[in-house]
Amino acid sequence: MKDFKNKHRIVVKIGSSSLQHRETGGLDFIKLEKLVRELCNIRNQGMDVCLVSSGAIAVGRKAIGLTQRPGTIAVKQACAAVGQARLMMTYQKMFSEYHQTAGQVLMTKGTMLDNVSRKNAQNTFEELFHMGIIPIVNENDTISTYEMQFGDNDTLSAIVASLVKADLLILLSDIDGLFTDDPHENPDARLVETVEKLDDSLLHMAKESTGSDVGTGGMATKLTAARIATFSGADMVIANGRDVGILHGIFEGNFVGTTFLANPNEDFYIADYLGE
Repeated sequence: MKDFKNKHRIVVKIGSSSLQHRETGGLDFIKLEKLVRELCNIRNQGMDVCLVSSGAIAVGRKAIGLTQRPGTIAVKQACAAVGQARLMMTYQKMFSEYHQTAGQVLMTKGTMLDNVSRKNAQNTFEELFHMGIIPIVNENDTISTYEMQFGDNDTLSAIVASLVKADLLILLSDIDGLFTDDPHENPDARLVETVEKLDDSLLHMAKESTGSDVGTGGMATKLTAARIATFSGADMVIANGRDVGILHGIFEGNFVGTTFLANPNEDFYIADYLGE
């Protein structure tokens, strides 16, 4: 199993379904607090840390009192406007308890496609890392529909990893990793522990399915993220976010999940993955 102890810059993505109680849709404060503690501990080891957090729409949906998943883009954006502020306020409070400063970065598709905006974002991230601040990133859902189409920030987290030149991306999901088939339907499906190189035989394993009405990301979006991250020179891990303590397990080499090994590609162009 690969040793991640010598990594310098880490991006961690957590999905909506890992942040809420399944029964009520309310935030799981115990899990959130543990996630913050894990991230602060990684930061205290000298690594730059960035969190890509879904959950704004789900938090807003709960605050507004919607019992069903929003059906229109306008309602989703309204939920995001309420939820993003609440979610960030919660993160700020929890990080401060561990003497850690967090900063919010909201991105859109245009941030990456426009050369000036992309460079400005890159400079902001670099300054935040230099100051020891943990950036908390989300899609700017109040003005953008990109995240709603591309899958619960899986793609966004890989784009961020590429932008900041991270050497490790960790996707905390509601599944243990990449399987040879859908483990919810096929009890004989096997976990793929290491992927040295993405090829067509692996891509067909991805199915657009997710076990939650909160998240939107299926395995296909995670494999897209793997391509972006590994082509950009980062290793990527998919692990189950049911227990966020798996984060220190990853750095101790004791975890269940799938590791995609970095495979830098000089022909990689981010716009190819943004529908442009």
